[in-house]
Amino acid sequence: MNLERERPEGNWRSKLHEIVFEAETTAGKAFDLTVIILILLSVLVVLLESVKSIRESYGHIIFVAEWFFTIVFSIEYILRIVSVKKPLRYALSFYGLIDLTAILPTYISLFIPGTQFLLTIRILRLLRIFRILKLTAYLTEANIITSALRASRRKISVFLLAILALVTIVGTAIYVIEGEEHGFTDIPTSIYWAIVTLTTVGYGDLSPKTPLGKTLASLVMIAGYAIIAVPTGIVTVELTRSSKEATTQVCPDCHSYGHDADAVFCKYCSAKL
Repeated sequence: MNLERERPEGNWRSKLHEIVFEAETTAGKAFDLTVIILILLSVLVVLLESVKSIRESYGHIIFVAEWFFTIVFSIEYILRIVSVKKPLRYALSFYGLIDLTAILPTYISLFIPGTQFLLTIRILRLLRIFRILKLTAYLTEANIITSALRASRRKISVFLLAILALVTIVGTAIYVIEGEEHGFTDIPTSIYWAIVTLTTVGYGDLSPKTPLGKTLASLVMIAGYAIIAVPTGIVTVELTRSSKEATTQVCPDCHSYGHDADAVFCKYCSAKL
């Protein structure tokens, strides 16, 4: 069975899609706000379960609550799958994967105890709040940041590759200079020190003892301040190029957000909005 095959249009599916995915109608907004409240409550339950005294006193209630939220979110996930034309595309989308991982830990905990604490990933589902509450200004800014990061990904990749080469060289150099007697037991450990020093974090668990090692560390720390500015500048340039307006409209085919206010067709897949 090809899940990517388009399903026939139906009034019930269109209505369900409007309620589950859109925030323009009263029913849609009520649905989404209900989901947000349930998300917050479910995360609170997970946090409380991690407290030993509460877990020992109210463990049964917490267990029932976790399964209640998981079943509700499972039904919601099924509704989202049913309401779209191409369920596989939604399932593999960012929000689709987040929705799926929000329910999996409870089921996995049946086989691997303790994994239910990973349910805090549900907090990521609150990203929909900007669209649900029609906070267009915030949604616009989020789309601008996303576009800027996407546009600068190749430059950032080159930058990270250069940093990887640099810390490898510096780590090898400090290993040769300091040696095992000063805590630099191997090159991987020395590379770890180079990363910590270059990022100016400075945990202090490793530090050079020789004058030459201290000189190298000083140069790396000074270089760190200059290097940190590079990705910031790259992203800033891309941010200045982005000035798009976004709406809460969601494409029924590819589920993309951030369409122009007067858009009739999706700018990503050309489907009618």
